[in-house]
Amino acid sequence: MNETLLSLVDSHAHLDSSQFSADLDQVLVRADEAGVKQILTIGCDLQSSAKSVELASRYAGIHAAVGIHPHEATEATPEGLALIEGLLKAPKVVAVGEIGLDFYRDRSPRDLQRDAFRQQIRLAIRANKPLIVHDRDAHDEVLQILREEDARQVGGVLHCFSGDPDMARACLELGFYLSFTGNITYPRNEALREVVAGVPIDRLLVETDCPYLSPQPHRGKRNEPAYVKLTAEKIAEIKGLTMTDVARVTSRNAYDLFGVGSIDQQTKIVYQIRNSLYLNITNRCTNRCVFCAKFDDFVVKGHELKLDHEPDSAELKKAIGDPQNYSEVVFCGYGEPLLRLDLILELATWLKQQQVRVRINTDGLANLVYGRNILPELAGKIDALSVSLNAPDADQYQQLCQSRFPEQGYQAVRDFLELAPKYIPEVTATAVSYPGVDMDACRMVAQEIGVKFRQREYNEVG
Repeated sequence: MNETLLSLVDSHAHLDSSQFSADLDQVLVRADEAGVKQILTIGCDLQSSAKSVELASRYAGIHAAVGIHPHEATEATPEGLALIEGLLKAPKVVAVGEIGLDFYRDRSPRDLQRDAFRQQIRLAIRANKPLIVHDRDAHDEVLQILREEDARQVGGVLHCFSGDPDMARACLELGFYLSFTGNITYPRNEALREVVAGVPIDRLLVETDCPYLSPQPHRGKRNEPAYVKLTAEKIAEIKGLTMTDVARVTSRNAYDLFGVGSIDQQTKIVYQIRNSLYLNITNRCTNRCVFCAKFDDFVVKGHELKLDHEPDSAELKKAIGDPQNYSEVVFCGYGEPLLRLDLILELATWLKQQQVRVRINTDGLANLVYGRNILPELAGKIDALSVSLNAPDADQYQQLCQSRFPEQGYQAVRDFLELAPKYIPEVTATAVSYPGVDMDACRMVAQEIGVKFRQREYNEVG
C-alpha cells in the first residue's frame, strides 16, 4: 500500500486579489497538478468577503471565509457586521476571518481593531464557525481577547504564525491550530523553524497567504496555491517526516477544523508513517495511560485508527501487500498488540520469510497477561522491541499508566525489559515526556537494566 498521491489543503489564500484576475483558471490547474486539492480563499473586508463567497460557488475545490481584517476595522459597523453575518449563511463558507489585531502597521485605530475583533468572535460563536486570526505585533492582546471572549467554543487558527514557543503553547492550550507560510523557507528564519519543530504536527496547517509571502525559490514573485507544497516540504524536513505524512496530517487537520476535504478510512488496520508500515491489530489495552491520545480521538499522523473489528491474518496480509516496500513493519496501533500474540506469531513468521524487519511497540505486560514468559516465542521472529517504561518508580507508573495490574505492573515491565535482550536483538525502553516525569531518572532505570532508552514527546504520537 505504498503511498504516492499527495492531497494538500492551502488553508489561507486570497484568490480575490487583482493579481489573479487574468489567469485564475491556470493558477488552479497548477495547484491541482501540485496536489493541492482544497483551497480556502479568505475575506479581508466586505468586498473581498463577498468575492470569496462567489469564488467558492464557482469552483468545486474552493471554500471561503468571511471577515473584516484589522486594517479595515472601520468597516465593522452594525451594518458591516450584519453583512458578514449574512455571508456566513452561504454554502461553502467555513470560517470567520481574517480577523484580529495588527499593531505593526496600525492602519486602523487600535480601539476600533479591538472592538471589531471582539464583535466578530461573538458573531462566529453565534454561527458556530471557527476563527482565522491575524496577529502581528499584538500577541498578548490577541490571546487576552480570545480568552475573554471564550473563543475556545469554536476554535480556529492563528494564520501565518509569527510568535515564539511560549505564544505557540498558549494558542495550543486554547485549542487553536497554527498555520505556517512560505516564510519558514527563508534562510534567516531559523527561530520560526524552531517553533514548527516544537508544535505537534496534529495541530499544524499549511498555507500560502498568496499572492504574498512566496517561498524560496519564488521569493519576491507572486505567490500561488501550488507553492504550498514547498512549505509542506520544509515542514517534512523539520519534522523528519515524508511529504506524504505532512500532506495527510495537515489535510486531516483542515478537515477537522473547517470540514473541507474528506477522511481516508482505508488505513485503519495498516498505515504508513515515513517508510515504516504500522499494523493496528487491536484497540484493546492492558493500561489506560493518562497521556494516551486515543481518549481524545483515534487519529495518528492523519490516520483514523478506531477499529470496527479486529482484523485476521488474511485481511492484514492483503492490506500489507508487498512488505518489502517498507524499511520495517511495526505492530503498534491504538492498543496493546501482544494481546493478540497468536496473530503476531503467524504474521511475524510470514514477514521474516520475506526478510522484513519486524518491531513490536508494547507496554511490556504480556507475561502477566499470559501467566508465562512469552519472549522465547518471539525469538527469531521479532527484530526489535520498544517497551513503554514511562516512569522511574512503581507509584508514578500506576498514576500515569493506570494498569489493570496495579500491584505488579511496574515490576513486570522491568522484568520484561531485563529478559528481552536474551531473545530479541534490539530492546529499547521508552518514556513519554509527560509533565512531571523525570526523564533522567527513567533513563537511569534503562541503564541499570541494560537496554537503550528513547524519550517520546508528549502530544507527538507516531
